[in-house]
Amino acid sequence: MKDSINIVIDTLGGDNGAAPMVKGAVTGVNSDSSIKIYLTGKEKELNELLKGYQYNKEQIEVVNTTEEITCHDAPVEAVRTKKDSSMVVALNLVKEGKADAFISAGSSGAVLAGGQFIVGRAKGVKRTPLAPLIPTLERPVLLLDCGANVDAKPEVLVQFAKMGSIYMEEIEGIKNPKVAIVNIGSEDEKGNALVKETIPLLRECSDINFVGSIESRNIPYGEADVVLTEAFVGNVILKLYEGLSKALMKEIKGAMLSNFKGKIGALLIKKNLKKTLSKFDASNKGGAPLLGLKGLVVKIHGNSKENEVISAIKQCSEFIKKDVSGKIINGLQN
Repeated sequence: MKDSINIVIDTLGGDNGAAPMVKGAVTGVNSDSSIKIYLTGKEKELNELLKGYQYNKEQIEVVNTTEEITCHDAPVEAVRTKKDSSMVVALNLVKEGKADAFISAGSSGAVLAGGQFIVGRAKGVKRTPLAPLIPTLERPVLLLDCGANVDAKPEVLVQFAKMGSIYMEEIEGIKNPKVAIVNIGSEDEKGNALVKETIPLLRECSDINFVGSIESRNIPYGEADVVLTEAFVGNVILKLYEGLSKALMKEIKGAMLSNFKGKIGALLIKKNLKKTLSKFDASNKGGAPLLGLKGLVVKIHGNSKENEVISAIKQCSEFIKKDVSGKIINGLQN
């Protein structure tokens, strides 16, 4: 187990600026003396923000950069040309071995491109999936892929299944996690060509617990621990999940505050409602790792606040200490 963890945080590109990244970093090092954090971005701004906190100065180091990759930039071109951007400088720290993990709330496309081109895929990895944990009634499930590989082949999804199984066992502590593939029905004969070709390969795979197909409506009930799909479908599921959650919350809040009786009822159920809704709060589960790289790359939401940054730091620490990347690579070679 690794004794010290070096994490680099890209402080630019997120919707809320550098402030939540700095606050999350300070909380992270104050809760764990084994962590050192590099902050890449505007040195003057970062040092000014850090003045407002008490922390061990040896645990946080500011790395000045002069460029920023935004959501309006073409991802691949930006990664190749903006060499002194906060994201590229941060990713190079991982490539050079100075940092064990990278966290960013910036452009998803640039994070994916930078992870592939700068950090690089580990030996034997065909494709690297973006794998977020999504909440369910039972416990969080791993959705992969949700954005990195729109066109995937059957053998790639089999690798995703192995990666996801190792991740859930090591990080979430789930023994023999259930793996399912997203389909339009539960029968093996249903689905598109990719699903039909992948199912027999998954059934032949002895080192995963494949339970068959899962319809998207059953995902929120936690019927599988690892949910497989290519990135187009995965991204649609993720975005619908997030949008529907926000819409329902808005409606519930509106109904409760619409009249006096509603407000009284809201006060009476506030504690129980908060506990119930917390099951569907993914902000305390960290970000979405890009699995299968030579180093750990984690993408958090663009509108992340300090709580998600703190969760991502804890996620990276556990990931590195348990050598999940190494176990994934070994698992793919067996």
